[in-house]
Amino acid sequence: MAPEASTSISKPTRIYPWLMALLAMFMLMVTNGFTTTSITGYDESLLKEFGWTRGDLKFRDLITLMVAGLSAPFAGALIDKVGVRKLMLIGSLLMAAAYFSYGHITSLTQMYLIHVVFGVVLVCAGLNIAVIMVSQWFVKQRGTAIGIALVGSSLGGVVFTPMIVALVGNLGWRDTFQWMSLFNLVLFAVCFWLARRPDEIGQKPLGFGEVSNGQSQPASVNDVTYPEALRTVSFWALAVVAMTTFYALLALAGHLFLHLRGFGWTPRAAGFGVSILFTMGLTSKFLFGLLVDYFNLRKVFFINILVMLAGLLLLASQKVELIWPAIIVTGFGWGGLYTLLQLQAVNNFGLTHSGKILGTITLMDAIAGGLGIWLTGVLFDRFKSYEIAFYIMVGLVILALIASTQIKREIRTRQIA
Repeated sequence: MAPEASTSISKPTRIYPWLMALLAMFMLMVTNGFTTTSITGYDESLLKEFGWTRGDLKFRDLITLMVAGLSAPFAGALIDKVGVRKLMLIGSLLMAAAYFSYGHITSLTQMYLIHVVFGVVLVCAGLNIAVIMVSQWFVKQRGTAIGIALVGSSLGGVVFTPMIVALVGNLGWRDTFQWMSLFNLVLFAVCFWLARRPDEIGQKPLGFGEVSNGQSQPASVNDVTYPEALRTVSFWALAVVAMTTFYALLALAGHLFLHLRGFGWTPRAAGFGVSILFTMGLTSKFLFGLLVDYFNLRKVFFINILVMLAGLLLLASQKVELIWPAIIVTGFGWGGLYTLLQLQAVNNFGLTHSGKILGTITLMDAIAGGLGIWLTGVLFDRFKSYEIAFYIMVGLVILALIASTQIKREIRTRQIA
């Protein structure tokens, strides 16, 4: 991989790895927040103005995630060759242009085309980029660092959803889209200034050469290759967990605002409910990332899925008095799971082919997540209720719980050639 320019960077210190974790967090806060988590704050306004069905509206999310998923395997190879910094810069500029354009749409077709761009943004400046960038900087305390980075994917929902709901109420949805696009220009400036690999500024990853809870070194002859990973039960079990849980969690996140409005909540209260879901996810991402640095990853992973299942069961009951406990418990389970899925992939197979491995898993879970958002809207249009959709989510997470027992650390079974 050819080194990138390292202009205007002062002599590095040991705090730089943590700075990269915070940068990844900010990137995910903006890109995930704008494309998936907080965009629900616009839903009611779009439905009222254009008269679309929920299935029509939510098909946009399937487009975003299918484009991101189908592109992810190729992006993994691109990450390995080009590096994360250039992709981050491209993604932030594309996001700014797409979000500004959203305020001018007049048809479903225009909205769908913008969501094609959103999918490209998630490839260039999304989850896989964040995980790989942080993993390049950490061996020791990698779980904690990835947990910090992935807080960003929930932080966007926490910060931007109430902000969007308030701005839409005061400015209208079109002007809100255009003003919010400025956040992406800030992201571009920060990435341009800070984003670097360790070798570009004369550092080694934190914990390089040390043994830390069985975690792998940045690149090892013992790392599992991409073709070998595809032949393991662990890879496909991890893929099943990713697909089933992402279907459920993205379907819930994509419809919670409208679901709460259906219970008679005000737009501000419904926005706050979505914010609480992501606040719990934010807390959980960091907490579970921290726990796996000290406890068995597989056990923590299993417990995490169990927590998410409990929350979805509360939600599926459709009881008004259980809405808040359901939001809190589901959000808490969701956040940790999001972190541990990425950590399982890196720790179980190593970093050498992490771009392709994570890219392939992203292909599958992104399409499943997009289907979850869209089909949940279609089911609501058909039955005028989310009850059946919620029980489908419960069944899928039970399947994830079973599949999680088949995941193991493949890297330990290989011998140095």
